[in-house]
Amino acid sequence: MTTYKVINLIKRPLAREVSAELFEVVDKEIPTTGPGEVLVRQTHMSLDPAMLGWMSSDKNSYMPPVELGSVMRSSGVGIVVRSNHPEFTSGDRVMGRMGWQEYFLSDGDSLNKVTATLPDEAVLSILGLPGLTATQGFLNMAKPSTGETLIITGAAGAVGSMVGQLAKAHGLNVIGVVGSDEKAHWITTELGFDGAINYKKENIEKQLAQLAPKGIDIFYENTGGPIQKLIIERMNPHGRVIVCGLIADYGKVAPPVGPSWMNVMKKRLSILGFTMTDHYSEISSLLAQLIPYVEQGKLKYRAHVIDGLESAITGLNLLFTGKNQGKLIVKL
Repeated sequence: MTTYKVINLIKRPLAREVSAELFEVVDKEIPTTGPGEVLVRQTHMSLDPAMLGWMSSDKNSYMPPVELGSVMRSSGVGIVVRSNHPEFTSGDRVMGRMGWQEYFLSDGDSLNKVTATLPDEAVLSILGLPGLTATQGFLNMAKPSTGETLIITGAAGAVGSMVGQLAKAHGLNVIGVVGSDEKAHWITTELGFDGAINYKKENIEKQLAQLAPKGIDIFYENTGGPIQKLIIERMNPHGRVIVCGLIADYGKVAPPVGPSWMNVMKKRLSILGFTMTDHYSEISSLLAQLIPYVEQGKLKYRAHVIDGLESAITGLNLLFTGKNQGKLIVKL
């Protein structure tokens, strides 16, 4: 084989639905490897909610939009097939931001070796963006203490499920907000969460009162939406809100009105927004924090795998309809 497939972004989305007309699939010649370069065959590719924002024209976001006509942005895992780089050899397994393509030519700066004996799906689910995001957001920013109560929206998602398990390992009372009974069952019976709220069918105020009778100390926000206001109202003085994602509001021209600043003031809450792009230089230290939990068997994952590069185009919509069951991954 001398060619490989690449998917370029050619149009901006006008709504939350991702369609084939936004992309072009092209065949390219597999590149030669120049001095200091590494050629990687990507085996598994991550699909993430943030991609909808990356496809937009918003130049004021934390990361510039993907340029039209260029490869769609994503992270993945792959195998080095050729290397003229002193730090990589043929056969090395690596992860990094490779984009929607079957092969990736790199100068090595964007790649990290994977030495853990985990399947590729586990690497993207735990050691990849979800685990790194959970480690930075929960361990390093939320400053948890044993006995505190944590609530997580999007709790069955790739990041939320990791945050909850890290919190249980630190002795917190953990409540997860999900969108189905099946997801509620999974996070409580398999992951050990102390409680779950199905926001689509349950009385949220009543459930919050039952599951967090002493209030909430940490709110790990992944979704946005009306439940945000109800959670803020139940937070304890000096509580911490970690704003990691707002998937319910992505693509909306006018997101709903947020919680009252009065509660933020009266309760002296700390609200911290963050994205992993500010912490890519810290990946080695974040992995050092995270890997002991993996080695001790304290982190479980669930992957939703779809096949073939082109399946990414419509498969991305699973994240916005809530139909994915775990970390959404494309197997190439």
